Amino acid sequence: MKRTDFAVFMNKYLTVYLVDTRGSKALTVESYRYAFISLLEYYTEELGISADKICLADLTYKNISGFYIWLETKHNNGALTRNQRQSAINSFIRYLMYERPEYLPEFQRILGIPFKKTMQKEISYLKPEGVRLLLKYVPADSKNGLRDYVILMLMYTTGIRVSELIYLKVKDVSLSKPCTLLVHGKGGKSRYIPLNSTIVPLLSQYMKEMHYDNHAKIDEWLFVNHMKQPFTRQGISYLIHKYANLARNEAPELIPADMSPHKMRHSTAMSLVSSGVDLIYIRDLLGHVSVKTTEIYARADAKAKREAIEAAAKELVPQEEAVWESNISLREWLKTYCKSTDSL
Repeated sequence: MKRTDFAVFMNKYLTVYLVDTRGSKALTVESYRYAFISLLEYYTEELGISADKICLADLTYKNISGFYIWLETKHNNGALTRNQRQSAINSFIRYLMYERPEYLPEFQRILGIPFKKTMQKEISYLKPEGVRLLLKYVPADSKNGLRDYVILMLMYTTGIRVSELIYLKVKDVSLSKPCTLLVHGKGGKSRYIPLNSTIVPLLSQYMKEMHYDNHAKIDEWLFVNHMKQPFTRQGISYLIHKYANLARNEAPELIPADMSPHKMRHSTAMSLVSSGVDLIYIRDLLGHVSVKTTEIYARADAKAKREAIEAAAKELVPQEEAVWESNISLREWLKTYCKSTDSL
Protein backbone atom coordinates (compact mmCIF):
# COMPACT_ATOMS: atom_id res chain seq x y z
CA MET A 1 0.00 0.00 0.00
CA LYS A 2 1.32 3.43 -0.94
CA ARG A 3 2.14 5.67 1.99
CA THR A 4 0.76 9.20 2.16
CA ASP A 5 3.00 12.26 2.21
CA PHE A 6 1.99 12.78 5.87
CA ALA A 7 3.22 9.28 6.80
CA VAL A 8 6.52 9.78 4.94
CA PHE A 9 7.33 13.09 6.60
CA MET A 10 6.14 11.96 10.01
CA ASN A 11 8.55 9.02 9.86
CA LYS A 12 11.44 11.26 8.76
CA TYR A 13 10.63 13.77 11.48
CA LEU A 14 10.61 11.22 14.32
CA THR A 15 13.49 9.01 13.22
CA VAL A 16 15.85 11.40 11.41
CA TYR A 17 15.12 15.07 12.16
CA LEU A 18 14.55 14.82 15.93
CA VAL A 19 17.26 12.24 16.53
CA ASP A 20 20.03 13.25 14.13
CA THR A 21 19.42 16.91 13.35
CA ARG A 22 18.16 18.17 16.70
CA GLY A 23 19.83 15.54 18.86
CA SER A 24 16.67 15.03 20.92
CA LYS A 25 16.72 12.50 23.75
CA ALA A 26 14.63 9.33 23.63
CA LEU A 27 12.25 10.78 26.24
CA THR A 28 11.59 13.84 24.07
CA VAL A 29 10.89 11.71 21.01
CA GLU A 30 8.56 9.53 23.09
CA SER A 31 6.57 12.51 24.39
CA TYR A 32 6.21 13.87 20.84
CA ARG A 33 5.10 10.44 19.65
CA TYR A 34 2.25 10.47 22.19
CA ALA A 35 1.11 13.83 20.83
CA PHE A 36 0.86 12.41 17.32
CA ILE A 37 -0.95 9.30 18.54
CA SER A 38 -3.59 11.60 20.02
CA LEU A 39 -3.72 13.55 16.75
CA LEU A 40 -4.31 10.36 14.74
CA GLU A 41 -7.09 9.34 17.15
CA TYR A 42 -8.76 12.71 16.65
CA TYR A 43 -8.64 12.46 12.85
CA THR A 44 -10.08 8.95 12.98
CA GLU A 45 -12.81 9.53 15.58
CA GLU A 46 -13.89 13.08 14.80
CA LEU A 47 -13.02 13.65 11.13
CA GLY A 48 -13.48 10.11 9.83
CA ILE A 49 -10.00 10.05 8.28
CA SER A 50 -8.07 6.90 9.16
CA ALA A 51 -4.39 7.15 10.02
CA ASP A 52 -3.24 5.62 6.72
CA LYS A 53 -5.30 8.16 4.75
CA ILE A 54 -4.14 11.41 6.36
CA CYS A 55 -2.34 13.77 3.97
CA LEU A 56 -0.47 17.02 4.55
CA ALA A 57 -3.43 18.82 2.99
CA ASP A 58 -5.46 17.67 6.02
CA LEU A 59 -3.22 19.68 8.36
CA THR A 60 -5.38 22.79 8.36
CA TYR A 61 -6.02 25.54 10.88
CA LYS A 62 -9.59 24.31 11.32
CA ASN A 63 -8.60 20.69 11.94
CA ILE A 64 -5.70 21.43 14.30
CA SER A 65 -7.79 23.96 16.26
CA GLY A 66 -10.45 21.30 16.58
CA PHE A 67 -7.85 18.86 17.86
CA TYR A 68 -6.87 21.17 20.73
CA ILE A 69 -10.52 21.67 21.68
CA TRP A 70 -11.05 17.89 21.48
CA LEU A 71 -8.18 17.32 23.91
CA GLU A 72 -9.88 19.57 26.46
CA THR A 73 -13.50 18.49 25.98
CA LYS A 74 -13.25 14.78 25.18
CA HIS A 75 -10.07 13.83 27.05
CA ASN A 76 -10.35 16.40 29.85
CA ASN A 77 -6.73 17.46 29.30
CA GLY A 78 -5.64 20.48 31.28
CA ALA A 79 -3.94 23.54 29.83
CA LEU A 80 -0.47 22.17 30.55
CA THR A 81 -1.05 18.88 28.69
CA ARG A 82 -2.72 20.68 25.80
CA ASN A 83 0.24 23.06 25.53
CA GLN A 84 2.68 20.12 25.50
CA ARG A 85 0.75 18.53 22.63
CA GLN A 86 0.69 21.86 20.83
CA SER A 87 4.46 22.28 21.20
CA ALA A 88 4.98 18.90 19.52
CA ILE A 89 2.59 19.75 16.68
CA ASN A 90 4.23 23.15 16.17
CA SER A 91 7.67 21.56 16.00
CA PHE A 92 6.46 19.20 13.26
CA ILE A 93 4.80 22.07 11.39
CA ARG A 94 8.02 24.12 11.44
CA TYR A 95 9.88 21.12 10.04
CA LEU A 96 7.30 20.80 7.24
CA MET A 97 7.55 24.50 6.33
CA TYR A 98 10.99 23.85 4.86
CA GLU A 99 10.10 20.51 3.32
CA ARG A 100 6.80 21.55 1.72
CA PRO A 101 6.72 25.37 1.38
CA GLU A 102 3.58 25.22 -0.81
CA TYR A 103 1.60 24.77 2.41
CA LEU A 104 3.29 27.75 4.08
CA PRO A 105 0.18 30.01 4.45
CA GLU A 106 -1.83 27.29 6.22
CA PHE A 107 1.13 26.27 8.37
CA GLN A 108 1.60 29.87 9.51
CA ARG A 109 -2.04 30.00 10.58
CA ILE A 110 -1.56 26.82 12.61
CA LEU A 111 1.51 28.27 14.33
CA GLY A 112 -0.55 31.35 15.15
CA ILE A 113 -2.93 29.38 17.38
CA PRO A 114 -2.32 30.77 20.88
CA PHE A 115 -1.24 28.55 23.73
CA LYS A 116 -3.51 28.22 26.74
CA LYS A 117 -2.63 30.42 29.68
CA THR A 118 -1.69 28.43 32.75
CA MET A 119 -1.76 29.50 36.36
CA GLN A 120 1.63 29.53 38.04
CA LYS A 121 1.38 26.92 40.77
CA GLU A 122 2.88 27.61 44.14
CA ILE A 123 6.23 25.84 44.39
CA SER A 124 6.14 22.84 46.69
CA TYR A 125 9.47 21.87 48.18
CA LEU A 126 11.29 20.45 51.21
CA LYS A 127 12.94 22.73 53.70
CA PRO A 128 16.35 21.56 55.02
CA GLU A 129 14.71 19.96 58.07
CA GLY A 130 12.38 18.06 55.72
CA VAL A 131 15.34 16.78 53.69
CA ARG A 132 17.09 15.63 56.89
CA LEU A 133 13.95 13.81 57.99
CA LEU A 134 13.60 12.12 54.59
CA LEU A 135 17.22 10.91 54.64
CA LYS A 136 16.80 9.65 58.19
CA TYR A 137 14.58 6.85 56.89
CA VAL A 138 17.04 5.61 54.26
CA PRO A 139 19.00 2.57 55.59
CA ALA A 140 22.43 3.66 54.37
CA ASP A 141 24.10 0.69 56.13
CA SER A 142 22.80 -1.75 53.48
CA LYS A 143 23.99 -1.96 49.88
CA ASN A 144 20.69 -0.89 48.29
CA GLY A 145 20.14 1.58 51.11
CA LEU A 146 23.49 3.23 50.41
CA ARG A 147 22.55 3.45 46.73
CA ASP A 148 19.23 5.11 47.61
CA TYR A 149 20.92 7.47 50.07
CA VAL A 150 23.45 8.55 47.44
CA ILE A 151 20.68 9.04 44.87
CA LEU A 152 18.69 11.33 47.17
CA MET A 153 21.76 13.22 48.36
CA LEU A 154 22.98 13.67 44.80
CA MET A 155 19.59 15.01 43.71
CA TYR A 156 19.46 17.47 46.58
CA THR A 157 23.07 18.70 46.46
CA THR A 158 23.18 19.10 42.67
CA GLY A 159 19.56 19.79 41.71
CA ILE A 160 19.77 17.52 38.65
CA ARG A 161 16.64 16.39 36.84
CA VAL A 162 15.51 12.80 37.26
CA SER A 163 16.02 12.28 33.51
CA GLU A 164 19.64 13.41 33.94
CA LEU A 165 20.16 11.21 36.98
CA ILE A 166 19.10 7.95 35.34
CA TYR A 167 21.47 8.50 32.39
CA LEU A 168 24.57 9.05 34.51
CA LYS A 169 27.46 6.68 33.86
CA VAL A 170 30.49 5.87 35.99
CA LYS A 171 32.75 7.91 33.72
CA ASP A 172 30.64 11.02 34.39
CA VAL A 173 31.87 11.12 38.01
CA SER A 174 35.22 12.73 38.78
CA LEU A 175 36.34 12.40 42.41
CA SER A 176 39.68 14.10 41.79
CA LYS A 177 39.76 17.69 43.08
CA PRO A 178 37.86 19.67 42.03
CA CYS A 179 35.20 16.94 42.23
CA THR A 180 32.62 17.27 39.47
CA LEU A 181 29.70 15.53 37.83
CA LEU A 182 29.17 15.62 34.07
CA VAL A 183 25.44 15.90 33.46
CA HIS A 184 23.80 15.36 30.07
CA GLY A 185 20.85 17.73 30.01
CA LYS A 186 17.98 18.71 27.75
CA GLY A 187 18.63 19.16 24.05
CA GLY A 188 21.90 17.25 24.22
CA LYS A 189 23.51 20.03 26.29
CA SER A 190 26.03 18.87 28.86
CA ARG A 191 27.29 20.74 31.91
CA TYR A 192 29.72 20.14 34.77
CA ILE A 193 28.33 20.41 38.29
CA PRO A 194 30.63 20.77 41.31
CA LEU A 195 30.13 18.05 43.90
CA ASN A 196 29.41 19.14 47.47
CA SER A 197 31.95 18.00 50.08
CA THR A 198 29.12 16.14 51.84
CA ILE A 199 28.30 13.88 48.91
CA VAL A 200 31.90 13.08 47.84
CA PRO A 201 32.77 10.51 50.57
CA LEU A 202 29.34 8.85 50.20
CA LEU A 203 29.72 8.64 46.44
CA SER A 204 33.25 7.30 46.83
CA GLN A 205 32.06 4.60 49.25
CA TYR A 206 29.19 3.64 46.93
CA MET A 207 31.47 3.36 43.90
CA LYS A 208 33.91 1.15 45.82
CA GLU A 209 31.14 -1.19 46.95
CA MET A 210 29.90 -1.44 43.35
CA HIS A 211 33.52 -1.97 42.15
CA TYR A 212 33.17 1.05 39.91
CA ASP A 213 36.75 2.00 40.75
CA ASN A 214 37.67 -0.69 38.20
CA HIS A 215 38.55 1.13 34.97
CA ALA A 216 36.83 -1.58 32.94
CA LYS A 217 33.47 -0.41 34.32
CA ILE A 218 33.64 3.26 33.35
CA ASP A 219 30.91 2.84 30.72
CA GLU A 220 28.43 1.18 33.10
CA TRP A 221 25.36 2.96 34.48
CA LEU A 222 26.01 4.69 37.79
CA PHE A 223 22.72 3.59 39.34
CA VAL A 224 21.00 0.28 38.55
CA ASN A 225 17.90 -1.40 39.99
CA HIS A 226 17.52 -4.91 41.40
CA MET A 227 17.49 -6.28 37.85
CA LYS A 228 20.88 -4.66 37.13
CA GLN A 229 19.16 -2.34 34.66
CA PRO A 230 19.36 1.47 34.66
CA PHE A 231 16.65 3.13 36.72
CA THR A 232 13.56 4.49 35.06
CA ARG A 233 11.77 7.71 36.06
CA GLN A 234 9.11 5.56 37.69
CA GLY A 235 11.78 3.68 39.65
CA ILE A 236 13.20 6.89 41.13
CA SER A 237 9.68 8.11 41.91
CA TYR A 238 8.99 4.85 43.74
CA LEU A 239 12.09 5.28 45.92
CA ILE A 240 11.19 8.83 46.86
CA HIS A 241 7.55 7.95 47.61
CA LYS A 242 8.66 5.03 49.79
CA TYR A 243 10.88 7.11 52.04
CA ALA A 244 8.59 10.14 51.94
CA ASN A 245 5.69 8.06 53.25
CA LEU A 246 7.82 6.85 56.17
CA ALA A 247 9.00 10.37 57.01
CA ARG A 248 5.49 11.83 56.68
CA ASN A 249 4.24 9.53 59.43
CA GLU A 250 6.63 11.26 61.82
CA ALA A 251 6.14 14.87 60.70
CA PRO A 252 3.48 15.35 57.99
CA GLU A 253 3.98 19.12 57.98
CA LEU A 254 7.55 18.71 56.69
CA ILE A 255 6.89 16.31 53.79
CA PRO A 256 4.53 17.34 50.94
CA ALA A 257 1.74 14.86 50.22
CA ASP A 258 2.63 14.96 46.52
CA MET A 259 6.36 14.38 47.00
CA SER A 260 8.14 13.74 43.70
CA PRO A 261 11.66 13.73 42.20
CA HIS A 262 11.12 17.22 40.80
CA LYS A 263 10.36 18.54 44.28
CA MET A 264 13.89 17.55 45.27
CA ARG A 265 15.07 19.88 42.48
CA HIS A 266 12.77 22.61 43.78
CA SER A 267 14.20 22.05 47.26
CA THR A 268 17.75 22.56 45.97
CA ALA A 269 16.84 25.77 44.18
CA MET A 270 14.95 27.22 47.14
CA SER A 271 17.81 26.38 49.51
CA LEU A 272 20.29 28.16 47.24
CA VAL A 273 18.08 31.22 46.86
CA SER A 274 17.55 31.41 50.64
CA SER A 275 21.32 31.23 51.11
CA GLY A 276 21.79 34.27 48.87
CA VAL A 277 23.45 32.49 45.92
CA ASP A 278 23.35 34.59 42.73
CA LEU A 279 20.59 33.59 40.30
CA ILE A 280 23.08 33.29 37.44
CA TYR A 281 24.98 30.57 39.31
CA ILE A 282 21.74 28.79 40.18
CA ARG A 283 20.68 28.95 36.54
CA ASP A 284 23.93 27.32 35.42
CA LEU A 285 23.75 24.68 38.14
CA LEU A 286 20.17 23.69 37.27
CA GLY A 287 20.75 23.87 33.52
CA HIS A 288 18.07 26.47 32.83
CA VAL A 289 18.18 28.06 29.39
CA SER A 290 17.11 31.44 30.75
CA VAL A 291 17.49 33.10 34.14
CA LYS A 292 13.78 33.98 33.89
CA THR A 293 13.01 30.37 34.77
CA THR A 294 15.27 30.61 37.81
CA GLU A 295 13.58 33.84 38.94
CA ILE A 296 10.48 31.80 39.85
CA TYR A 297 12.35 30.52 42.89
CA ALA A 298 13.42 34.01 43.93
CA ARG A 299 9.81 35.21 43.80
CA ALA A 300 8.66 32.20 45.83
CA ASP A 301 11.37 32.84 48.42
CA ALA A 302 10.40 36.51 48.68
CA LYS A 303 6.76 35.53 49.23
CA ALA A 304 7.69 33.01 51.93
CA LYS A 305 9.85 35.59 53.74
CA ARG A 306 7.10 38.22 53.55
CA GLU A 307 4.52 35.82 55.00
CA ALA A 308 6.91 34.83 57.80
CA ILE A 309 7.56 38.48 58.69
CA GLU A 310 3.83 39.28 58.68
CA ALA A 311 3.10 36.27 60.90
CA ALA A 312 5.82 37.29 63.34
CA ALA A 313 4.57 40.88 63.40
CA LYS A 314 1.06 39.77 64.31
CA GLU A 315 2.44 37.94 67.34
CA LEU A 316 4.59 40.88 68.47
CA VAL A 317 2.18 43.77 67.97
CA PRO A 318 -0.64 43.82 70.57
CA GLN A 319 -4.16 44.07 69.27
CA GLU A 320 -5.31 47.67 69.47
CA GLU A 321 -8.75 48.89 70.45
CA ALA A 322 -10.32 51.19 67.90
CA VAL A 323 -9.78 54.81 68.91
CA TRP A 324 -13.40 55.71 68.24
CA GLU A 325 -14.54 53.06 70.74
CA SER A 326 -12.56 54.44 73.71
CA ASN A 327 -12.58 58.13 72.84
CA ILE A 328 -16.05 59.46 73.81
CA SER A 329 -15.64 62.87 72.22
CA LEU A 330 -14.43 61.34 68.96
CA ARG A 331 -17.34 58.88 69.00
CA GLU A 332 -19.82 61.74 69.47
CA TRP A 333 -18.16 63.68 66.64
CA LEU A 334 -18.52 60.67 64.32
CA LYS A 335 -22.23 60.39 65.17
CA THR A 336 -22.69 64.07 64.40
CA TYR A 337 -20.70 63.64 61.16
CA CYS A 338 -22.89 60.71 60.07
CA LYS A 339 -26.06 62.75 60.68
CA SER A 340 -24.69 65.67 58.68
CA THR A 341 -23.80 63.45 55.74
CA ASP A 342 -27.24 61.85 55.76
CA SER A 343 -28.77 65.22 54.93
CA LEU A 344 -26.63 65.67 51.84
